[in-house]
Amino acid sequence: MQTIDNSNSPIHRTILANGIVVLVAENQAADIIAGRIFVRAGSCYENREQAGLAHLLSAVMTKGCDGLSSLEIAEKVESVGASLSTDAGTDYFLLSLKTVTADFAEILTLSGLLLRSPTFPETQVELEKRLAIQDIRSQKEQPFSVAFEQMRQAMYQEHPYSMSVLGTEKTVSSITRADLVQFHQTHFRPDNVVISIAGRITPSAALDLVAEVFGDWISPAEPRHILDLPAIPVKPQSCLKPLNTQQSIVMLGYMGPSVSAPGYAALKLLSTYLGNGLSSRLFVELREKRGLAYEASAIYSTRLFPASFVVYMGTAPENTSIAIQGLRQEVERLCTTELSAEELQTAKNKILGQYALGKQTNGQIAQIYGWYEILGLGIEFDQEFTELINKVTAKLAMTAAHLYLQEPYLSLVGQEEAIQSVNI
Repeated sequence: MQTIDNSNSPIHRTILANGIVVLVAENQAADIIAGRIFVRAGSCYENREQAGLAHLLSAVMTKGCDGLSSLEIAEKVESVGASLSTDAGTDYFLLSLKTVTADFAEILTLSGLLLRSPTFPETQVELEKRLAIQDIRSQKEQPFSVAFEQMRQAMYQEHPYSMSVLGTEKTVSSITRADLVQFHQTHFRPDNVVISIAGRITPSAALDLVAEVFGDWISPAEPRHILDLPAIPVKPQSCLKPLNTQQSIVMLGYMGPSVSAPGYAALKLLSTYLGNGLSSRLFVELREKRGLAYEASAIYSTRLFPASFVVYMGTAPENTSIAIQGLRQEVERLCTTELSAEELQTAKNKILGQYALGKQTNGQIAQIYGWYEILGLGIEFDQEFTELINKVTAKLAMTAAHLYLQEPYLSLVGQEEAIQSVNI
């Protein structure tokens, strides 16, 4: 067991002999402990023809493990009023748990069984495949989901980020139980795991528990899988999809940097300025002043690989063309006009205020530190993020906009007539 000196941090970080990274934040305020177990096994690690595999695995993982049926697992969790869930994102797999302090050992032990020895019952696999296909079909009826899907595919091409975490009907239908077993054996290994714990427990007690549950988990002899992903070609294009809907969804996308690249903080700030909340630039200019938008916002996710910077709005069909122009003008303005001192400070206050509020509960604390660790940023990024945002000047913001927010990809979903009115 290797303990890292964290004297200046509220987080105690330890690496077990088998490679598991354990993070512990002691918080005696409430009689609750939350845990987040991250595994490097998100959808990025799937083969393209098996898209949806990680999501399916997350759905089936709680449906049976060595010695316990789906019902017995549910009863163990619910009998003590705890919560336990699994999920898969693009960059990682996640198991989340929350209990009162007295039941933490029992639920952590159960979590260990689920992670290490899931049984993937055939009937449950088939049931979850049907449910996943229903979700995929449902998303095809939602204009925003359709617009975002075609934007993602146009921007990322052969990169895994182009695929929905859910996969497609075709790929999910072809996944077998053997595929789940193979994916689990390949990626669920101790040197791919981060366990983040926050609540009424001392670091030493937490470490003893983790060592008891996971300490005998041995990494296989083969080196762990390292992602070798295709380059992302930047070739802006327009994707237009007719759909019988009451409004047009207009979306502009730009390829931005990953979380570890220069420019990340400046674009995060610009995303907040443009599209975060009722006082954001897009909302005020395009909805309040011009009455063009039912909704208007911006998305720039924190990702391990280059992340899309997306601005979008929902508008009346007859306003589709002018809405595209309005969105483009607002983004182009960032490239040519520096934010005022007041605009810059307001955006900083908003992003840092929301960031602070997102670290209030034990679950949020366990989540954020475990997330930074699994992305390779380290727990120090919590402090670094605040410093990076504070260092963004108006000039730096404009430079980042000029570098990343040039020719956009366009994704448009709406009525046939609205699409035909657009001059591309």
